[in-house]
Amino acid sequence: LPIIAAFLTIVGYSLNDTIVIFDRIRENVKSMKRLTYTQVVDHSINDSLSRTIITSVTTFIVVLVLWLFGGEVINLFAFAMMVGVIVGTYSSIFVACPLVVRLHAGK
Repeated sequence: LPIIAAFLTIVGYSLNDTIVIFDRIRENVKSMKRLTYTQVVDHSINDSLSRTIITSVTTFIVVLVLWLFGGEVINLFAFAMMVGVIVGTYSSIFVACPLVVRLHAGK
């Protein structure tokens, strides 16, 4: 049960990060018409990267403390959250954005 709760929480974090980046892409496509779509995506990632990293690092630190001092009952949940935060942050930046560029190129 703790793994399921951690998984659902990480899916929420990852989706939120991805939506923030995609929203920035949507805004920048309108204002940066002279750039290619790939350049707009790159600029959008750079715009939202600090926010994404700060959110992930803060969450990771809190969950690390929970893992270190939380006891046996919460250790599995905390460990799954730590792994999930890393994977979710990676996928938001390095999987979702290249995928949207590739899908846009197929239009």
